[in-house]
Amino acid sequence: MLKHRGFPGRLPGTDFQFVVRRANPKGATPLIKRERYRDRRAPDKRADEGFMEALWNHFGDQPFERGNLDAGRLSWLLGREVLPADEPFDPESYEALLVIDEAAARLAFPGAFQEEDWA
Repeated sequence: MLKHRGFPGRLPGTDFQFVVRRANPKGATPLIKRERYRDRRAPDKRADEGFMEALWNHFGDQPFERGNLDAGRLSWLLGREVLPADEPFDPESYEALLVIDEAAARLAFPGAFQEEDWA
């Protein structure tokens, strides 16, 4: 399992984790497309946006390996903002390649792409 060095471990100030520490000895947790309903809690929505911001800052528009990224957090974005980058896609592989659909991600999480001007 590839460990993404420099990737944030969780959303700052919360218990929403973004990465796992070690591989599951029984195999990777399968990625599934989870439905995001409009009535989701605000902290859950912020966690999704924070995760997308971390993904964009770390990988940009380049394909990336699933590695130690949290399956639950990825599943909230899978099939919409995060897409399989290779065929056939194995949702139970730590080596599965994914890519950010920038247009869909910018529509869903505009705050994740805002450039902060500190000047």
